[in-house]
Amino acid sequence: MNGATTNPDPAVVCMAAAQVKKCLEVTKRLGGENFVMWGGRDGYQSLLNTDYKRELSNSATFCRLVANYADEIGFTGQLLLEPKPREPMAHQYNFDAETTLGFLDLHGLTYKFALNLEANHGTLAGHSGEHEVEAAFARRKLGSIDVNRNECLLGWDTDMFPTDPALSTYVMKRIVDQGGLAPGGLNFDAKVRRESTDVEDIFIGHINGMDCYARGLRAAAKIIEDGRLDSNTKKRYADFDDTAIGQKFTRGEATLADLASHAATTTEPKVRSGKQEKAESIFNAFAYGKV
Repeated sequence: MNGATTNPDPAVVCMAAAQVKKCLEVTKRLGGENFVMWGGRDGYQSLLNTDYKRELSNSATFCRLVANYADEIGFTGQLLLEPKPREPMAHQYNFDAETTLGFLDLHGLTYKFALNLEANHGTLAGHSGEHEVEAAFARRKLGSIDVNRNECLLGWDTDMFPTDPALSTYVMKRIVDQGGLAPGGLNFDAKVRRESTDVEDIFIGHINGMDCYARGLRAAAKIIEDGRLDSNTKKRYADFDDTAIGQKFTRGEATLADLASHAATTTEPKVRSGKQEKAESIFNAFAYGKV
């Protein structure tokens, strides 16, 4: 009711610890390679009765104890946190990928945890599934993915089987760019619709989902082989690598005065097109084309 790791009652935190301890032991005994913690109740309904700082500190302490116990029993698998912004809590602390990574950074836990992402949670946070994947990929913390899609017209987690070629292509491209997802993986946190009442609907949903991500992998491989999408992005930022001031800034050697002096001695920067339409054209040709 009031959270697990963030509960105001230490007796409840102890109950949560007992459950996590047992589950971690079972995971090791069964040869599990991943252990996901989703803090669906770790948040608050009202700030008027919440010690925000204490709850976050307690959650970090709990995570640290889990990591320590994993080492103690010899569990060498991947520890994962799963971001979600709300539902059931009005505000959940692991709001999105970036917030969760910031939490891990602040409490010195980044080296022990990666993220398990779900596209629908990204949209609930006002982002997209692609955004969440990119945030984790940028920090090399893309650990595992619940692959599904969502009905964006609804304000809750709809957990629909994946059928979006664009989403699967983007996700698979970043997985390949990262060098793979092992020991994480793709799993269906999905269910059939309320109106789908036949047993075969479950099979069709799983088959469609697997086909969607197989297609996404093929499309991603072709995008990487083609090279234009990555080349265009690299070209957009090329001056940070090719100019003296860009290199100095990137290395962290430039001062604010250096940058201001450069601005004072050069002409007005030229307007540069972001070429978004071109990028979309290239991406869509592979995502929706014949693969």
